[in-house]
Amino acid sequence: MANTVKLDSVKQDDFDTVFYPGGHGPLWDLAESPSSIRLIESFERAGKPIGFVCHAPGVLRHVKAANGDALIKGRHVTGFSNSEEAAVELTDIVPFLIEDEFKTLGGLYEKGPDWSAHVVQDGKLVTGQNPASSEDVAKALIRAICV
Repeated sequence: MANTVKLDSVKQDDFDTVFYPGGHGPLWDLAESPSSIRLIESFERAGKPIGFVCHAPGVLRHVKAANGDALIKGRHVTGFSNSEEAAVELTDIVPFLIEDEFKTLGGLYEKGPDWSAHVVQDGKLVTGQNPASSEDVAKALIRAICV
């Protein structure tokens, strides 16, 4: 913890990819963080792979494509599903439901069976539905780096 750097000091020039792990926290802080939004946009503009799993895809909520549209508009994506959120009884606690938000933003939301690994890759954007998807998202990012 003593050597943790501030997010706004991270530069995409120093990395081949960015990966956001899950947990409910990103829905409150990283989804609204101008530093996080800028970082993701910089990776996307540089043509570098970006990956998000479980609740972390929610950080894409305010991320814009170069044309000003939502980054996920018209793109195939996934993230923690409404039914999984209901199963953990947090539907009324979280600030937004990823599945609903992505559909509202024009994302082509896809989901697999609850709690099973499900990864969606659209170009260099890689999203995983839930914790079971973590390893497959990481593998997809590695493959995307090597292309």
